[in-house]
Amino acid sequence: MPWDEGGPSATPVVGVVVPTRGDRPQQLRAALHAALAQECPGGVDAVVVVDRGDVAAVTAHVAEVAARWPGRVRVLANRLTPGLPGARNTGIAALGTPMVAFCDDDDVWLPGKLSAQLDALAADPDAEFAACAIEVEYGAHRVTRLAGTGRVTAAHLTRSRMMMVHSSTFLFRRGSIWPDESAPGGQNEDWDLALRAAARHPIVHVDRPLVRVRWGGSAYVSRWADRIAGLEWMLARHRGLAADRRGAARIYGQLAFCNAALGRRREAGRWALRAFAARWGEPRVPIALAVALGLVPARSVLSALHTRGHGI
Repeated sequence: MPWDEGGPSATPVVGVVVPTRGDRPQQLRAALHAALAQECPGGVDAVVVVDRGDVAAVTAHVAEVAARWPGRVRVLANRLTPGLPGARNTGIAALGTPMVAFCDDDDVWLPGKLSAQLDALAADPDAEFAACAIEVEYGAHRVTRLAGTGRVTAAHLTRSRMMMVHSSTFLFRRGSIWPDESAPGGQNEDWDLALRAAARHPIVHVDRPLVRVRWGGSAYVSRWADRIAGLEWMLARHRGLAADRRGAARIYGQLAFCNAALGRRREAGRWALRAFAARWGEPRVPIALAVALGLVPARSVLSALHTRGHGI
């Protein structure tokens, strides 16, 4: 697709959906500034979707940004299922751009993100979906996470979650795919979306850190029951996850850890055994057992992993 057509007054090629609850206005403004400043034919349109928050308050929070880019920023209430997938689908439906991107309200696109992805998509006319590598920021620490490939397949995403294929890096052709609003608590809807996209055609991946993902303020990270429901939803939805022994062991180890965090020792032990049966030496198992036995708090484990740019 000839992404370079049109001047500054042309219709924007990319629209970005920024879900928010309105509880971190400074970070939201930074996310919008970074997205709207991207070099892109016709500029960028932004839709801020407020999920269970105050639309008027969020509109006031972003007034300065909206004044700098007149007509480029809209603030809407989530009109669909409460939660992240519904908010994203509300934003997609509101956009008229041929391409849609996602950015969480606490993440920041780095310069050149959109142009690099648009170029990569233009080089593969059959591709519908693009991602890029990330820089994880946790406190004073920043860690680059690369995929080591320019094409991410369904097999990649089955064996590993590939957390660098992060929702804030997503760019895709509007109407090609939608987040699934049945995801429990919004958990793993981004992994599910990437898996479904990769099953249609490999995801074009720009393996340079072009998005800064800020950890530490997520509303989802320690909702253990939701994380368990989300992982079980993925296993039921994508049968291939259990067929790949390494990928299955990873998920079972995560389920062991989440159950341990809730104090469910029996369930943690059951999933730990399944993880070991799938792959002897799965590293999440001893960690989960240590949490189950009260030797270390789950939050301390996550903090140590996040410092290194990893999750459980």
